[in-house]
Amino acid sequence: MFEVKEKPRLVEKAYLLAVISKEEERNNAESLLDELYELVSNLGIQIFHKKVVRVRKTYPGYLIGKGKFNEIIQQVGDLACDVIIFDNELSPSQQRNWEEESKVLVIDRQEIILDVFAARAQTKEAVLQVKLARLEYSLPRLRRAWTHLGRQRGGGVTQRGEGEAQIELDQRLVRDQITATKKEIKQIAKTRKTTRKRRLKIPLPTIALVGYTNAGKSTFLNKVCRSDVLSEDKLFATLDPTSRHARLPNGIKIIFTDTVGFIRKLPHRLVDAFRATLEETLVANLLLHVVDLSNPQFEEHMETTLAVLNELGAEDKEILTVFNKIDLLKSNDLENLKLSQNCKGVDNVFVSCESGEGISELLQFIERKLGLTKKKRTFLIPHDQYQLVVNTRKEGSLVNEYAEYDGVRLTAYPSNLLYEDLKNFEL
Repeated sequence: MFEVKEKPRLVEKAYLLAVISKEEERNNAESLLDELYELVSNLGIQIFHKKVVRVRKTYPGYLIGKGKFNEIIQQVGDLACDVIIFDNELSPSQQRNWEEESKVLVIDRQEIILDVFAARAQTKEAVLQVKLARLEYSLPRLRRAWTHLGRQRGGGVTQRGEGEAQIELDQRLVRDQITATKKEIKQIAKTRKTTRKRRLKIPLPTIALVGYTNAGKSTFLNKVCRSDVLSEDKLFATLDPTSRHARLPNGIKIIFTDTVGFIRKLPHRLVDAFRATLEETLVANLLLHVVDLSNPQFEEHMETTLAVLNELGAEDKEILTVFNKIDLLKSNDLENLKLSQNCKGVDNVFVSCESGEGISELLQFIERKLGLTKKKRTFLIPHDQYQLVVNTRKEGSLVNEYAEYDGVRLTAYPSNLLYEDLKNFEL
């Protein structure tokens, strides 16, 4: 998007910084810094130091007071770091102030997440969505005052260099690119909607895998569907939605769709940008909320996922919570967690996607949730009652259907509620 006139110098040594206003925020801030540490490491940048700074009040110019600012700048110089990365969101003016005095690159968590997303995006839609998010992020940062620093906003960590770096796109051009990119995304979304409509005509239940990044969704997909989706122990290993077929214990075929993982402090522009990708959650018959039970912050991860689902309008979808990675816990710890408030519930299942423990029980649970353990029944639905056929598809209990002269003959495993509507047409 931006061009560097001289050979770029990649940043190599990072200093991570989080600013808090209350001491009780420290544990959470340190957890978030650990997460940022992994994100930055995934970009191939070494972390030389990480620090949580408490301030009594925030300062609009630098976020922290001048004394702590000078202390940090001294540490950055002593460690020879070439980038300071804030876990807090920085305004364009705060970034400029820090860079002017520190003489090193200064970025925030949002920009790191954008860079990780850009590095992992594979499909055309995901690439466009990342491009849109980056354009919107860079727009308020396109200022001539940055040019003397030899760097430009919005080009990604690995695209910044020293020397003759010049902004080629002014704000009007960036806005034009934003408009054009949104148009492309809209067209792709329209094509995908048509494809989804064709798929929904096939009477297969669909299940969307949702959850915090690195919770084990792709591992689950590989285990259940015997597929080879990229599955690595790192944040945002996969970004693009992937659908695979599987069979339940009763032999009925279903579709599992893996979606992008969520993360705390996910930039809202990325929630909006990936809304189209996450639309799979809105049309699924069931959501499987995969949770990494071995992570000490799993409760916060659950809250983050549910909050983003609410933003997407999926708050009314039926959710089955799958507590994963039980193989990493001691038996006593696992039993205590099962009794804890956050893990109690009739819609909770405990599994290890790595070893396969609990998977068969989970699939049986899914059968019950989808109403597929009911008695197989055959109906002849009159043509003027075709909505009943549609309702059977949506429930995911349809086995097959055939158009006949008097109506539609269908075989299904209807739930008790749906059977009340269908029973008058049973053969």
